[in-house]
Amino acid sequence: MRIAYVVPGPMSKGPMGSKEMQRREALLNSWAFPGTEVAVVDVPDGPASIESAYEEALCVPAAIDLIMKCERDGFDAAIIGCFGDPGLEAARELTRMPVVGPCESSLLLAAGLGHKFSILTIFDSLIAGQELLAHKAGVREKLASVRATGIPVLDLMKDPERTKARLIEVAGQCVKLDRADAFLFGCMTMSFLDLADEISAAVGAPAVNAGKAALKHAEALVSMGLSHSKAAFPMPAKMQAGQTFETLRVA
Repeated sequence: MRIAYVVPGPMSKGPMGSKEMQRREALLNSWAFPGTEVAVVDVPDGPASIESAYEEALCVPAAIDLIMKCERDGFDAAIIGCFGDPGLEAARELTRMPVVGPCESSLLLAAGLGHKFSILTIFDSLIAGQELLAHKAGVREKLASVRATGIPVLDLMKDPERTKARLIEVAGQCVKLDRADAFLFGCMTMSFLDLADEISAAVGAPAVNAGKAALKHAEALVSMGLSHSKAAFPMPAKMQAGQTFETLRVA
């Protein structure tokens, strides 16, 4: 099967660059089952990192364009490469292939690992939004806490040992103070540090890598011949009536 990991920002042009895209693609393929091929693609323009609802909104149109192109190009599924799952519902309206979001995938997985789970995020300003995402996924009652590391997305990889120490500290607070039985990384760059096993061992609770969770979710759907329900995510009425994606836009 072929899965597209769609970065909803111009990573290849930003501070991380094309080398980071290649590194993430290699990691995803190392996590994938035999017979799965993952391609990492990014949009031509948009925010360099996504750390607010405003930045999420900015990235959605270009990301949906690219997801639709991936379906036309024969991919079997797409992953939205941002923990906030920007544009997930809209992308599902416009495609028939499975489109999964790392947030939804990892929330549903973490909810099944114990009585309560926590999310490690970037800033305090993102806490309410991630609580809302847990509500949308139907697992809000199992969310013990959302705790911020205070390290910006673009700084997470600058000092990996410092980042690891901070993640261990915050995850430990989730387990000891908030009674979380498991926790997940609420940022894709956190997940692509590939530290889940080390941090899990340090704090004594399962750690969910959101990138790996999304990949396995996509693989499971494709292997089972399943995709999102068109009763839940119907094609927009204007497009059902014959308008094209391009004619919906007013110049």
